[in-house]
Amino acid sequence: MFRLSAISLIRFRNYLQRDFHFTNRIVGICGANGAGKTNLLDAIYYLGFTRSYFSRPEIQNVFHGMAGMRIEGQYQLGEEAPRITCILRENNKKELLLDGEAYKKFSDHIGKFPCVMIAPDDIALITGSSEGRRLFLDTLLSQISKEYLQQLIDHNRLLQQRNSLLKQAAETGQMDMALLEIIDRQFSEKAAYLFRERKNFLSVFLPLAGEIYQRIAGKTDGLSLQYETVLLNGDMHAVLQENLRKDMALQRTSSGIHRDDLVFYMDQAIFKTEASQGQRKSLLFALKLAEWQVLKEKKGFTPILLLDDVFEKLDEQRMFQLLHWVCTDSDGQVFITDTHPERLKEHLAGLHTGFQLIELLAE
Repeated sequence: MFRLSAISLIRFRNYLQRDFHFTNRIVGICGANGAGKTNLLDAIYYLGFTRSYFSRPEIQNVFHGMAGMRIEGQYQLGEEAPRITCILRENNKKELLLDGEAYKKFSDHIGKFPCVMIAPDDIALITGSSEGRRLFLDTLLSQISKEYLQQLIDHNRLLQQRNSLLKQAAETGQMDMALLEIIDRQFSEKAAYLFRERKNFLSVFLPLAGEIYQRIAGKTDGLSLQYETVLLNGDMHAVLQENLRKDMALQRTSSGIHRDDLVFYMDQAIFKTEASQGQRKSLLFALKLAEWQVLKEKKGFTPILLLDDVFEKLDEQRMFQLLHWVCTDSDGQVFITDTHPERLKEHLAGLHTGFQLIELLAE
């Protein structure tokens, strides 16, 4: 069993100082816009990933006008009761502690306290650029495999080094070919590993997402999900050599697994251009719930599920099916936010399982 039993926030976003205790597996959080519902979910996410779910500078996570912050969570994991503390000092130095002992590497923490978040802006996972879909995939795989996370860190470091070398060559008019070859060999090894892991994982994950889409939408809608990468048809080192002249002109590495994408089709047409709002939302939930399901299978316990403002995303029938699945058919802890207290109470009461309701007041 995996639960977050309490969380303490000091100078985090709109919370100057606040403690929350969670007494039930299902937790509803209601309040007007600006009351801090999303911030509370993000604090839970922060404890699992050592960063905000939303891409923003650390200073924006600190209570306005102040310096430094602290988030502490008390968990229950099997027979153990670990405590996670994340501190951002006034000098912007971050510390992460497990039961009072500091981590040497934050990457060692990733995957230990897994959670999956679904937020309003996540629709960009379907409609936005490939960068968001790669981040989604890498975040998921990094929670499953420490080796994957380390290889990804190494790959990204080598990519930066290669791009710096290309830029330096453009500025000086000279390329250090010996150094470039060393970087290219190492870069290609890392890319080959990441490609194999992504390909093997997605061969299982994408069909699962398709099945969940059908469960949510009630039909397939001709949906197909594909992994798109330059390495399906070639060797990374050969690709780098072939594109060297182009890369030198652009002063960056133009092709590689850092350009991989997940491509969605509906009856052979690009999904995001043909799909309705309801279909896009259904696919978003399918991908996120497939992530939740895979983490559950790999970890041996159910990750925390954070559902932010989901009642605006799905119709009543799909909402009922979703809540029944994640709240009743699963033993995982679920946090759900809504701006309408009565609607939230009604939906949670309809599950016929115990729940806790937290009402936040805008300050």
